[in-house]
Amino acid sequence: MGFTLSSTAFASGQAMPSVYSCRGRNVSPPLAWTDPPDGTQSFALIVDDPDAPAGTWVHWLLFNVPASTRGLSEGVRTDAKLFDGSLQGTNSSRRLGYEGPCPPSGTHRYFFKLYALDTMLGLQSGANKTQLLAAMESHIKAQAELMGTFSK
Repeated sequence: MGFTLSSTAFASGQAMPSVYSCRGRNVSPPLAWTDPPDGTQSFALIVDDPDAPAGTWVHWLLFNVPASTRGLSEGVRTDAKLFDGSLQGTNSSRRLGYEGPCPPSGTHRYFFKLYALDTMLGLQSGANKTQLLAAMESHIKAQAELMGTFSK
């Protein structure tokens, strides 16, 4: 079956409930994943919208998630460092943590990409997507993806 990412809030390719958007509580959805490949030391999560008018919009960066973790509960805090040592990156609004869908018009796609890494990353909280991708280079053991849609 491989490494997979899912949510109890929406199925892949389906609409995300408004509670996870700017029209609702703007909290992160619950996520769950299957066992990663052997040798996984941490996970990184990138959530972005490639349909944004000005180019891909980053909604959430989370990294150094412990390898023993198999999911995230709804409403992950936006603290720089979480209780388990996970670190938040800076989204396109220049804030830490999750920022829900809020498309100006039409239906947008939101990609939740989870990476199983063979290392803990040497980044500080607040890192941006470019820095995160560079740090992950040559350390990705597996990737899982979940895509949800949202229309305002």
